[in-house]
Amino acid sequence: MKVLITGITGFIGAELAKRLVREGHEVYGMVRHVVGRTDESLEDVEERIKFVTCDITDYFSVRATIKKVEPEIVFHLAALSPVRLSFDHPFDYQKSVYFGTINIAEALRDLYGPEKVRMIIASTAEVYGMQGSTPFVEDLRLEPSSPYAVAKASMDMYIRMLIEVYNFNAVLLRNANTFGRKYDNSFFTEYLITEMLNGKEIYIGAPDSIRDYMYVDDHVNSYILAMTTPEARGNVFNIAGGKGYTNKEWTLKVADAIDFPREKIHFGKYPLGYPTRPLKSDQPYLVLDSSKAQKILGWKQTVTPEEGLKKTMIYWKDRLTKKG
Repeated sequence: MKVLITGITGFIGAELAKRLVREGHEVYGMVRHVVGRTDESLEDVEERIKFVTCDITDYFSVRATIKKVEPEIVFHLAALSPVRLSFDHPFDYQKSVYFGTINIAEALRDLYGPEKVRMIIASTAEVYGMQGSTPFVEDLRLEPSSPYAVAKASMDMYIRMLIEVYNFNAVLLRNANTFGRKYDNSFFTEYLITEMLNGKEIYIGAPDSIRDYMYVDDHVNSYILAMTTPEARGNVFNIAGGKGYTNKEWTLKVADAIDFPREKIHFGKYPLGYPTRPLKSDQPYLVLDSSKAQKILGWKQTVTPEEGLKKTMIYWKDRLTKKG
């Protein structure tokens, strides 16, 4: 199939592109013009991807690009993602996440009507916000607690409105915390692994917060199933392992696997210069129930969090050894 991926140079976008290329699809990647851009995450398949330059915050740029590509499937993954930074840049997040999504959806509807092209959209577990301490289901009222989550929840609601009002051909995926990054160690799991491998002091600001972790391969699988399952249309799916770990438990899992000294781990403190967020905004519990995805998509977690950690640690150990 002819597929268009927004956010193709990002973590999930790059892994999804590689999977689609391997499966023989014609892959287009929507990218914003940036001076000095490097596409290291796609270097092994770059020659098999057609890149198109577009600013998703500009409707006419989006419409022209989609008209040029004429995709059968659009995977919309482009977004500003670091949650903490959204408190300092709220307008940028709304513009990129919310308005960018509207531009793509409305361009598709205008060019092809609401049903011809399937749009598969990356929502997030963050949209649930504060919901108690049992795994969240899809029909909960959204209670976002950060500018990033508000932008994603607004986008999520807009797409669901299009589905209800126009029978828009879309699928929304609310995925849990995903790890297995190969080029960015600024996110929690990769931060822990690389800092421990380098023998650095570790700082865990919210040790009691509970999160649901998923390895990247299972995240990508959810997008493939959303594309190939006819019954997925018009649905919202949680994609997650369904098991919660406190930040302290997760940190100690990594430490034990690396044989890292516990006395170098500082719980209740953030690293120097780490972008803070208002204390009340930090969800104490974020675990998802993926029963619906298992039933309709046939999705299941194939890599346990422990297996995923092992894979990620092996990768970063090898990468750091080669670099240094």
